[in-house]
Amino acid sequence: MDLDLAAAYDRCRELHKRHGRTYYLATRLLPAWKRRHVHALYGFTRYADEIVDQTDALPPAERAARLDDWGGRFVAGLHGAPVRDPLLPAVLHTIAVFDLDREDFASFLKSMAMDLTVTSYRTYDHLLDYMEGSAAVIGTMMLPILGSSAPAAAREPARQLGFAFQLTNFIRDVGEDLARGRTYLPDEDLAAFGVTREDLFACHAAGRASGPVRELIRYEVTRAQAHYLAAAPGVVLLDGASQACIRTAYLLYGGILDEVAAQDYDVFARRATVPQRRRLGVATRALLTPAGSPVAVPGPPVR
Repeated sequence: MDLDLAAAYDRCRELHKRHGRTYYLATRLLPAWKRRHVHALYGFTRYADEIVDQTDALPPAERAARLDDWGGRFVAGLHGAPVRDPLLPAVLHTIAVFDLDREDFASFLKSMAMDLTVTSYRTYDHLLDYMEGSAAVIGTMMLPILGSSAPAAAREPARQLGFAFQLTNFIRDVGEDLARGRTYLPDEDLAAFGVTREDLFACHAAGRASGPVRELIRYEVTRAQAHYLAAAPGVVLLDGASQACIRTAYLLYGGILDEVAAQDYDVFARRATVPQRRRLGVATRALLTPAGSPVAVPGPPVR
């Protein structure tokens, strides 16, 4: 491997280690030769997200131009043009090694661009359209790297796991997203529970959720659980050497729902996180679990 390519993989791994603690821990359970390719995909998604969210002092038009420029260099690289970038060589190499679907990457960049102009979603179907590019495609990008005995059957569960992880993040990060001027909980859901965006801002300012907001979050947790349920059969369809990784990610992301429930669905009181001791215990048990063992759907029992 040439020095530029090795440096690009190292850059992706550093981004993953710094920003994706849960997924990075899970990735360490993969065979060593697979890890760098997962780091590359994480680096691609994280860097695009940083252009959108970590430069919010810049006007949206300038952030859009930066995202468009970076996406243009990525597309040029796909067509064989030389690419001078700290991480794209690793991404392009991973795409070539596994013949990943280029349309998944285009869909992802399209969803990232939406974050510059779209601040809320009227219905859950509208949110799913966004998450198709921001989350479901990541599942299908990952599938060839993880490997499967039945890739066609594993595809939909992989997409569903992307939805599950994304919605879990939206539930946990309501306050953080509000600070960026966005609401990922559908407007129709807010209305169903008698909640307005102003109510959410008031709860965020007070550091405490109202009763109606808690009930709204409880409902969104059941939605996330449905995606985890649909994703569960896919874990056992993965290559045996990849199952511990995804089992760990599944249980740790799902564990965030347990933490949300444990704090009575008050996502404003504190950020729901899985304690480090539990994280390490989940990873250890996943490594020792025989391949083919089913996973349990996370979160409290659906009432």
